[in-house]
Amino acid sequence: MNRRRLSWAGGALLGLGILLTPHATRAADEEIRTIPTPRGVTLPVLLVHPAGPPVASVILFIGGEGRLALQPPATIGHARGNFLARTRQRFARDGFLVALPDLPSDRGADLWNFRTSGAHAEDVGALIAALRATAPGPVWVIGTSMGTLSAANAAARLKSGGPDGVVLTSTVTRTFKQSGESVLTVGLGDIRVPTLLVHHRDDACRVAPYAGASRVLAALEHAPAKELLTFQGGSPPQSEPCEARSAHGYLGLEAEVVDAIAAWVRAHSGSATP
Repeated sequence: MNRRRLSWAGGALLGLGILLTPHATRAADEEIRTIPTPRGVTLPVLLVHPAGPPVASVILFIGGEGRLALQPPATIGHARGNFLARTRQRFARDGFLVALPDLPSDRGADLWNFRTSGAHAEDVGALIAALRATAPGPVWVIGTSMGTLSAANAAARLKSGGPDGVVLTSTVTRTFKQSGESVLTVGLGDIRVPTLLVHHRDDACRVAPYAGASRVLAALEHAPAKELLTFQGGSPPQSEPCEARSAHGYLGLEAEVVDAIAAWVRAHSGSATP
């Protein structure tokens, strides 16, 4: 295993469980459900069920425009090659109830310049509540690339009913043409739950440089536990540097990365502070 680990450690809507109703019949162990959110929109979600009782629930936020184009009974119509989308079954095999949210009903085609908003955090809070009602236990938010903004934003803004922990993979720390947001736009000092950063040392995506991870880690002043896992190696890239089939998306390292995340989540699910 060609990996080096660097560690720094420190220190609602009533009845949402009922409202998390199936949009269609289950296809194997995956299904699409739709939930309402407090601001009056609906959120389509792909659920992936583990074989047994879940040890925790994880919400996976894909990168880019954030659009999955979910279609019944359980089809991802867009971005299916994204790192978190293509590894969702492995997260389920590691014992997690997995949720991949699509665009809320009031967003036309993307989440550009919406991921760090209060409205987005509200939607995520509704999904967290629904998952807790469906499968009692910890709920973690995991984002990759632009999805790291969604995960960090929810943890920073939700003072109650927020996630039990955060995982940021290939974190975006620079703004660019389509987006004036980065993870550094988020109030990282307001995150008070365990936070794991995962980054490939050779990530060549210009908006997600490896060096940016240390800035994020330093800004997490109140996270009770924080760590950076650094990966190296993998398969030769099959896409552009900011696309998923490259070091940015852990090509050839998928199993190793997911299993490391799963182990960290299990080890830190009791570390959140009020």
